[in-house]
Amino acid sequence: MALNFKLSPLNRRRFALFKANKRGWWSLHIFMVLFVLSLGAEMVANDKPLLVKYENSYYFPVFKRYAETEFGGEFPIAADYRSPYVQQLIEEQGDGWMLWPPIPFYYDTINYDLELPAPAPPSADNWLGTDDQARDVSSRVIYGFRISVLFALTLTILSSIIGVIIGAVQGFYGGKMDLFGQRFIEIWSGLPVLYLLIILASFVQPNFWWLLGIMLLFSWMALVDVVRAEFLRGRNLEYVRAARALGANNRIIMFRHILPNAMVATLTFFPFILTGGVITLTSLDFLGFGLPAGSPSLGELIAQGKANLQAPWLGVTAFVVLSLMLSLLVFIGEALRDAFDPRK
Repeated sequence: MALNFKLSPLNRRRFALFKANKRGWWSLHIFMVLFVLSLGAEMVANDKPLLVKYENSYYFPVFKRYAETEFGGEFPIAADYRSPYVQQLIEEQGDGWMLWPPIPFYYDTINYDLELPAPAPPSADNWLGTDDQARDVSSRVIYGFRISVLFALTLTILSSIIGVIIGAVQGFYGGKMDLFGQRFIEIWSGLPVLYLLIILASFVQPNFWWLLGIMLLFSWMALVDVVRAEFLRGRNLEYVRAARALGANNRIIMFRHILPNAMVATLTFFPFILTGGVITLTSLDFLGFGLPAGSPSLGELIAQGKANLQAPWLGVTAFVVLSLMLSLLVFIGEALRDAFDPRK
């Protein structure tokens, strides 16, 4: 049985307004293409072949770890497909071949065959050059793009859920709960987040989830004021009074009747919160308080560009990728804001 999803007239009008904003519409397409490609980064940039044929059998090193002995080697260790010895075993003795991804480097692969000292300039092997540790910049940019977007997206979703709930409770109940809630937010938002991160970094080795948890403690405040204002306005409207008169409890009124209308205003903030998450992670990595050393990061690449002014491709690459990412998100946010603008 085919499912037929139909948009309401209001949502069709919003979609038409969003599509009419050509800059935002095409920015969404470009961003989604880049994000999907980064999700499959292992298929684009990897130091393992996508497919290996050896003695009439096929192997998929990207998805499974194979020992060197499976290709006629002597040691039961993971096969190093960039090694001339393993390549000879597969191509000459096994009468096989290897299908490599477009960029034959993982984000932490060190290129020992550089003609110039690292950081080496762009070449046929390293399209965007290498960093000061002889790692391929193009592969690190792809993986760094994925980490930045996934971090910001996870932070945006979790902080939005918390912010919407707190703002809804404050706006719906009002009174002392709203008063004490606002005072707590004023105090909590005044805490020096960077100093707190520096102090905690001296005790704990930062990682993806550790940084996400710390930033989540503060990022939820971005939507509280918007949701609170919508609930303060909506709790006295006629349809809410009618729901109370029919005996609906507060939870149903809050999340079934008022929240859908309040989310219209909050949805326009999501791309800008996502942008803030990307900037936060990049800034922390640049200062050295972000992801662990060696992780693919745009902030770390900017720091390398600052430390190696003789290698301009490092800073320029990071700046272009970061500027493109943030510009696309801002354009998408502007199109969403126009689409949900009640005046239109």
